[in-house]
Amino acid sequence: MKPVVVRNIKRADSNAIGTLAAVGVSTAHEALGRSGLMKPYMRPIWPGAQIAGPAVTVLAQPGDNWMIHVAVEQCQKGDVLVVGCTADNTDGMFGELLATALRARGVIGLVIDAGCRDVRPISDMRFPVWSKAISAKGTVKATLGAVNVPVVCAGVNVEPGDIVVADDDGVVVIPKKVAVETAQKAQKRKDDEDGKRKQLEAGTLSLDMYKMREPLAKAGLVYVDHPEDI
Repeated sequence: MKPVVVRNIKRADSNAIGTLAAVGVSTAHEALGRSGLMKPYMRPIWPGAQIAGPAVTVLAQPGDNWMIHVAVEQCQKGDVLVVGCTADNTDGMFGELLATALRARGVIGLVIDAGCRDVRPISDMRFPVWSKAISAKGTVKATLGAVNVPVVCAGVNVEPGDIVVADDDGVVVIPKKVAVETAQKAQKRKDDEDGKRKQLEAGTLSLDMYKMREPLAKAGLVYVDHPEDI
């Protein structure tokens, strides 16, 4: 790995980002063909956070947050910082001071395949963080990594400028080259779900709405009126 910082990256379409921010992770994941979802150990450190924005990526060494500090300068308003590690790690590589620095740059959240600490002050700040672990274990600043290069974060390849959507359901990455198409599919899916929600609220059974009765019968499901009829 070459220690490098790429200053200029192409960010995904802003309208697509807005649409995906509104629909959330589950719908975006479905619209992308059920791909791009990070491993389920990536959890928000406080509930209710929901973000979508272009990725600024960091490839860091385990237990070393030097390159996160380097990456702050490359962030723009609306960005999401995504940190992958060269090896498995749960050390507390991100804390309150870095959160303060990112917020000052207009960064809307962090996704880190490692540990986060200072959870209470970061939560009080309402700065969104999705992390692999929560750990008070400190880190060093000793080994170079890279900024704005492709990284693997929680099992997903992330290119600089890809859209990161994150909420209580997890984190999904939408490649920027298919961002507009995926956003359109996501909006269509949301509109369809809104219609189904109205039917369910009116009392329609999902068995009927999804026309499940015939395939259930073909699969062998039998209804009986009393236990002794089984």
